[in-house]
Amino acid sequence: MTTLQKTIYLKADKEKVWAYLTDPEKLAIWFHKPAKPLATGDYEMFSVESGDRLMWGDVLISEPFDKLRYTFTIGPMGDATSTVTWTLTEVPGGTRLALLHEGLPESEDAFGLTLALDKGWDDHLARLREDAHQAG
Repeated sequence: MTTLQKTIYLKADKEKVWAYLTDPEKLAIWFHKPAKPLATGDYEMFSVESGDRLMWGDVLISEPFDKLRYTFTIGPMGDATSTVTWTLTEVPGGTRLALLHEGLPESEDAFGLTLALDKGWDDHLARLREDAHQAG
C-alpha cells in the first residue's frame, strides 16, 4: 500500500496544534469541518463551501496533545479505507507535527488519487501553518 508522510513545524504549543486537529471550528479553517469534535467514535467532515460530505471514518486513537489516528475514506476511494496518524512532538519554540497517511491503494489506476492527496495535504498544511502563525 502507498504511504504519504509530511512533517511541518509550527510556532504553537501542542495544545493549540491539537485544537487544529480536533476542534470543528479550527478544522474548518484549514481542512474540512466535522459535525463534532474528533475525539472518539465515528466522524464525518464536510466542505466549508458546499456543505457536501467529503470524508468519513472512525477515530481509532485520541491521546490529547500527542497522537490522533483515524480511518480515512473519501468518495474516489470507493470502499477502500486508509489511516491518518498525526503525531505532535514538542520542540524548542513550538511543535513538530507529523502526518502519516497509510493504506492508500497502490496501482497505476490509483496513482492519480495519490497525487491529488499528496498535493491536497501540502495545501491543507500550508493553510494550517499560516493560520497558526497568524493567531500567534
